[in-house]
Amino acid sequence: MSEYLENQLENRFNLFKLWNHSSPKPDFLKTHSSSIKAVVGNTKIGADANMIDSLPNLEIVASYSVGLDKIDLGKCKEKGIKVTNTPDVLTDDVADLGIGLALAVSRKMCVCDRFVRCGNWINGDFGLASKCWTPVSFDFLCDLIGFYQFAFAYNGTYGCNYPCYVIDNVVQLRLSASGTILIENNGKSVGIVGLGRIGSAIAKRAEAFNCSISYHSRSKKPNTNYKYYSNIVDLAADCQILFVACALTEETHHILNRKVIDALGPKGILINIGRGAHVDEPELVSALLEGRLGGAGLDVYENEPNVPEQLFSLENIVLVPHVGSDTEETSKAMADLVISNLEAHFKCKPLLTPVL
Repeated sequence: MSEYLENQLENRFNLFKLWNHSSPKPDFLKTHSSSIKAVVGNTKIGADANMIDSLPNLEIVASYSVGLDKIDLGKCKEKGIKVTNTPDVLTDDVADLGIGLALAVSRKMCVCDRFVRCGNWINGDFGLASKCWTPVSFDFLCDLIGFYQFAFAYNGTYGCNYPCYVIDNVVQLRLSASGTILIENNGKSVGIVGLGRIGSAIAKRAEAFNCSISYHSRSKKPNTNYKYYSNIVDLAADCQILFVACALTEETHHILNRKVIDALGPKGILINIGRGAHVDEPELVSALLEGRLGGAGLDVYENEPNVPEQLFSLENIVLVPHVGSDTEETSKAMADLVISNLEAHFKCKPLLTPVL
């Protein structure tokens, strides 16, 4: 929990820090049950059904997080308990980290860093990272966009007198000496699982890299031109970088399973800035070890802070310790929002970010 948040809570309320008490949690809750009217949680602990049932005077659960997977929303709704979270203020930081992880994996930044620090540069240059040219056959290209829709305009030449064309001012085509058509899109094809606040912010950033954007969600989103996939396997098969940015629910638990991972394939990159349980972690580990997945950037894990040790030696993966929103500025903004929601509740004013 944020030290700043703890201080602000102590200045305004009678604060019990559950982790500081030596007695078992059930005993502690039984002793103080009548006096506790609010619970503040985060990504690690919230308010499950047992806690809620043990606090008869509980009025509000305020989450120091945008995620709600640690709160039994059904139980809160049943008992009329209000719930708040901290959306919007952390969106940019989490999206920034997602893009950073994608760049770090594809450009092998962490491996490069170790290469320099270990003094290996003096022995020779570092190898190549990912590149943006994707060779395809003419038949495949016609199947992809439709021959009769393949209306391109001649746009001069590309080196060595091979013709170059432009489609919609984005995709460039050129003919190689071997007769292979090459497509350049100045960026990867990006798939996003969950086009909410964070997913949309990732899409906006990826567009700046001239990436093509597609997404999967429960339903098609209005007011967007991004390509929608109702089937996540199809999305994974048609993108090169797959971002996980949806809420964790029973429906999305292990939404990234073996079938999806295999569809992403040995050249694909998985970026998870959602929740660890979105991904079937043993399947992810085996896919990376066996080369069935090209790489991964992970901020979250199924059993935090425990991370599968098999991942530690892999060079095609970047691991960070659930720090998506962990900047000084955002941490303070989230804490202020928690405090403001609590104060609004106890002053009988409208909540700033109500969930229930």
